Amino acid sequence: MSKISVIIEREYITRVRKKSFIIMTLLAPLLMAAVIVVPTLLMTNQDTEMKKIAVIEDKSDLFKNVIPNIKNTEFVYLENTRFEDLKNNFEQAGYYGVLYISPEVINVPEAVQMISRKQPPITLLEHIERSLEKEIERQKLLTYKIENLDEIMKNVRSKVSVQTIKLDSTGSVKQTSTGISMALAYINSFLIYILVFVFGSQVMRGVIEEKTSRVVEVIISSAKPVELMMGKIIGLALVGLTQFLIWIILTFGIVTVVKSSVFPKENVKTAVQSAPQDLMTRSMNIPQEQAEQITQQANNISPEFAKIFDSALNQPWGLIIFSFIFYFISGYLLYASIFAAIGSAVDNETETQQFMLPITIPIIFGLFVAMSTMQNPESSIAFWFSLIPFTSPIVMMARIPFGVPGWQLALSMVVLAATFVGFVWMAAKIYRTGILMYGKKTSWQEIWKWLRYKG
Repeated sequence: MSKISVIIEREYITRVRKKSFIIMTLLAPLLMAAVIVVPTLLMTNQDTEMKKIAVIEDKSDLFKNVIPNIKNTEFVYLENTRFEDLKNNFEQAGYYGVLYISPEVINVPEAVQMISRKQPPITLLEHIERSLEKEIERQKLLTYKIENLDEIMKNVRSKVSVQTIKLDSTGSVKQTSTGISMALAYINSFLIYILVFVFGSQVMRGVIEEKTSRVVEVIISSAKPVELMMGKIIGLALVGLTQFLIWIILTFGIVTVVKSSVFPKENVKTAVQSAPQDLMTRSMNIPQEQAEQITQQANNISPEFAKIFDSALNQPWGLIIFSFIFYFISGYLLYASIFAAIGSAVDNETETQQFMLPITIPIIFGLFVAMSTMQNPESSIAFWFSLIPFTSPIVMMARIPFGVPGWQLALSMVVLAATFVGFVWMAAKIYRTGILMYGKKTSWQEIWKWLRYKG
């Protein structure tokens, strides 16, 4: 055991001192922080250019003034102006674009055209579509001669939000969220996929480097091949965990610093609530009714976030953390032993291609199954692939946030543990023979012979 600890220490110290380790350790948090911060910056720094859009109807005033102005966009309704006369010179007239509404839009949804030099924002197009749809619905209802239609439409508008409550075997209830469960399932399965594949590949590259540099011949004289393989696997696992921990700390620190220095401290809710409705109506050209809706949505932000927070707290975090550690370690040992065996059987990375395909297919397939598991965690394919040891680390971690029977989780762990013990034994037999072989191209038949060697 002392020899394994010496090999682990050597692997760890050698790896963390490499320039590539230091560069990736510092560069990856910047990239991950950029993924978090940049979309937020793009959302907060939206287009501030004031847009004037000319609205032209064809011989009717069915939709006059039905599209309300929104922030940075004003709709100008033109009379006695032909669409053909304006569509080629609207920029000279000071317009961002021309919106042509045909009376046929009541029966033909595509009878609306937006002419502009630039691609209009999707939010602007959705605002136009929703406004016209509401007006068309109102006009169709008017044909039924309903009195006080506007008041009735205002009163019948309703919103439904399904609250999910989980009932356990003891009869206690907990509020849950399918969205949070799906997010946890995606994060858990994707992290397992990345960590197992990346760290396992590092084991293979490390074995190939030592074999080609003949360093292994010196090490093998004082340690058994099995001890060397296990020391390398555990040492590189510690390197990967160290790097991953530094990534989390640095990413969190960078995001916190950027958030406090770049983004305003007042949130949207405070800004909306502190502005009187009449000021919003005048300065942003927002109708009174729409301003009231924005204020009401702002008032609902806190309760919604409270529900999300409560649902997040009700997740089985103890089970998730324990399962993540177990499946990461077990999955890593399983695949790292296979990667180590492949690295010992070849002389360079080019020769690994014929052996990599059977290994990568189960990992990638497990990720695809995990994605479908989010839609139906109780499906038969999710069940079986959460038991198969080559895919269970990824698929089971996607199932756990939705709830997994205890016997299925226990069976999956037992099968995975037994499998990685067996594969470590098989990989050790391949490793002890292949690590000292040079200049011979290895085939699957040759590896099968190594597995059958006794002693």
